[in-house]
Amino acid sequence: MHPKDLSILDFSYDLPDERIARYPVEERDLSKLLIYQNASITTDVYRSLPELLPPDTLLIFNNTKVVEARLHFYKPSGGAIEIFCLEPDDRYADVTTAMMQKQQVYWKCLVGGAKKWKEGQLSLSFNWKDQQIQVFAEKVAVQSDAFIILFQWSETHLSFADILHHAGNLPLPPYMDRDVEDADKERYQTVYAKYDGSVAAPTAGLHFTTPLLTRLAEKNIHSEFVTLHVGAGTFKPVKASVMQDHEMHAEYIDVSIESIETIRKALSHNIITVGTTSLRTVESLYWLGKKIIDQPSIAIQELTVGQWDPYNHSGALPSAEAALLALENYLHERKRYRLITKTSIIIAPGYTFKIMKALITNFHQPQSTLLLLVAAITGTNWRNIYQYALDHDFRFLSYGDGSLLWKQD
Repeated sequence: MHPKDLSILDFSYDLPDERIARYPVEERDLSKLLIYQNASITTDVYRSLPELLPPDTLLIFNNTKVVEARLHFYKPSGGAIEIFCLEPDDRYADVTTAMMQKQQVYWKCLVGGAKKWKEGQLSLSFNWKDQQIQVFAEKVAVQSDAFIILFQWSETHLSFADILHHAGNLPLPPYMDRDVEDADKERYQTVYAKYDGSVAAPTAGLHFTTPLLTRLAEKNIHSEFVTLHVGAGTFKPVKASVMQDHEMHAEYIDVSIESIETIRKALSHNIITVGTTSLRTVESLYWLGKKIIDQPSIAIQELTVGQWDPYNHSGALPSAEAALLALENYLHERKRYRLITKTSIIIAPGYTFKIMKALITNFHQPQSTLLLLVAAITGTNWRNIYQYALDHDFRFLSYGDGSLLWKQD
């Protein structure tokens, strides 16, 4: 069956409300870890990973950083309007460029109570170095699922990233059903978070600590970092009856040429992606390389991965080695040392993995594209895995426990 024909109703299970983790465990790496390999399921904790993984394994992490994307503005009459900053407007080449804008920036946003904001500017203020900073918001365009908002502020030393850090709130997932607390500012970030840009954490990485990363390195288990800025699609439910009618949200990826080379050289070993975002980034690299092999002169602006690209091809496919090498050479020839582009790849049953051997991930919501991805790895055994987790008191979703899922042969 083509993934377009999959019914999301076939990827449902009963998730009791009390199994949703609303707070993290006290120590990150003592979260429970379900291990699935060769149709067998066992239980351990993240702290045991150095003993569980083979030497020369390459772990790939997403080092994106969650931004304080929720801003509370006020109308001149005093009424409050929440603006949720999703992603930069298309006029910016990448997230980092947009984040570094000063004095003004255009951003794609959701607006809470949009009907109450007919026209005019909204404002908010905060203190910075003993001075009052004012930020103004103005609607400049309406899209099918969001608004383009122009943000303006007068302090020339502050970037938009600074504005968010000082004036915004972390966007905890709606299913946590609680306000942000001070502890979330640390715990809803990975210890290796580096680049501002996500509206949700790459949650599989929340279980790793600096001492655990050190122990992994001592066991000759290597780490590599890529960046995928988690976008609005994280919160977008699948409402279509079949996947053909569901539109995947495009997200920015940023990968250095050195990282691509490291991944290519590790192909003969076990490459394990930490989180679905790392997995989608790494597998997207393959399809970008294939595009270059098919179209050597393709413009950099056209080098993206569409939702159904992995399923719309004919003939023999290149090896992962050939695809990654083509991508490296393409970047070298153009004197580009980072690949910055967008991917909207959907990984669902029927997908053939090119690079990943195993995935470390949390437990995902019913009827979600992330559950489709798990099913692509484990086949119909995803039901046994999730039932096992429910039966053995695993905690679910962002602050919950996780799993190590080895690809089914």
